[in-house]
Amino acid sequence: MARSLDGLFLAPVADQAPGQVGTRTRFAYREEDGRIWADYAGGDVVRGHLVGTRSGDRLDFRYVQLKTDGSTSSGHCLSVVSELPDGRVRLDETWRWESQEGRGTSVVEEIAPAAGPLPGAVDH
Repeated sequence: MARSLDGLFLAPVADQAPGQVGTRTRFAYREEDGRIWADYAGGDVVRGHLVGTRSGDRLDFRYVQLKTDGSTSSGHCLSVVSELPDGRVRLDETWRWESQEGRGTSVVEEIAPAAGPLPGAVDH
């Protein structure tokens, strides 16, 4: 099993469609006893939250976010946790919106804390 997500900062490796999570979005993950949660912000996302569970190297969570245009959206995501050759964590995600049309895949990878959350965006 890949290491814990607790205290890690992650960011997408590529931009999604406009109005969604992108390379300027930063996630601050927490993990305890099979439960995961994260705050995220950046790019078109003013503030987002996710909450779910971890079983081995699989995550199952729901997310909700407020975008810069004032709209909100929510969805469901299944992710596979792995470790990169350099020891960083990677999440391969399959997601779908529940509040609107759309689904897709994305990849987020661990980043250094100095490159982490945007100022004032994430409360740890």
